[in-house]
Amino acid sequence: MSPTFFYLLLLAIALPPSDASAHGLTLVPPEGIWYAWSFDPLVLLPLMLTHWLYGRGVLKLWRQAGVGRGIRRSEAACFLGGELTLVLALVWPFDALGGTLFSGHMVQHMLLMVVAPPLLVLGRPLAPVMWALPENWRPRAGAITRRLRPGRFLTRPSVATLVQGVALWAWHAPAPFQAAMFDDAIHTAEHMTFLGSAVLFWWSIVHAGRDGSHGYAAAAGWTLITVLHGGMLGALLTFASKPLYSAYGDAAALWGLTALEDQQLAGLIMWVPTGMVHLAAGVWLIGAWISAVGRRNKNITELL
Repeated sequence: MSPTFFYLLLLAIALPPSDASAHGLTLVPPEGIWYAWSFDPLVLLPLMLTHWLYGRGVLKLWRQAGVGRGIRRSEAACFLGGELTLVLALVWPFDALGGTLFSGHMVQHMLLMVVAPPLLVLGRPLAPVMWALPENWRPRAGAITRRLRPGRFLTRPSVATLVQGVALWAWHAPAPFQAAMFDDAIHTAEHMTFLGSAVLFWWSIVHAGRDGSHGYAAAAGWTLITVLHGGMLGALLTFASKPLYSAYGDAAALWGLTALEDQQLAGLIMWVPTGMVHLAAGVWLIGAWISAVGRRNKNITELL
């Protein structure tokens, strides 16, 4: 089945056309963190629908084939972890906190790009979603997904890396970043772009083996490029001599930080933990590449 189906499904369900309100000048002091909820039904209802679809499909599949068959327990746990990550990013606490702290906003973006997407992809959502549909709908739905050929192009490591890189750098330019803070439509587009481009990127990593050993090698190379350019952006924010996002003003003072210190913390969040996740993925791909080459050479030796 084409990964484009999952990409479109995720955009349609996890992030609806009207996302949570833009951050604006929402101020959340430390003592108010427990009340920093974003109860937007246009976020909560689609998240619950996503959980219902996946859960219904898994339960039907397990009743038919046995628990852990078709979808392993670990895969179901990954998808649940991805859903909980979206709750942290969009419901509590980071959506509201992002209006006070640039570093809180950066954590939200990290959750949307390097935590939720790989977990959702590892959850293998296509099969459960198909099983959740009425039985007479499944053949047609399967035929539609097979016709979505662009999905294979979009999930090539080179293409997915380029799409994600453009999204990352473009949205962290001061003008569009600050525009998203005050305009709901732009804010929605920002989050959809981050999540959608990250799904493409992580799909290309998880399914790198579809093109054999050279697929792992290509994905590893492009992942390491992501480490480099993401680290460059993080370093730019960390070592800037002045705050780059004037919309935050002195809001970080509520947390005992200056605007520059808040920006430096945000840069470190992008640079270190995000870079470590991408680096770990690159190392895994290199290991998978070496193993695949070893298996191929062994098969060639046996044939000789």
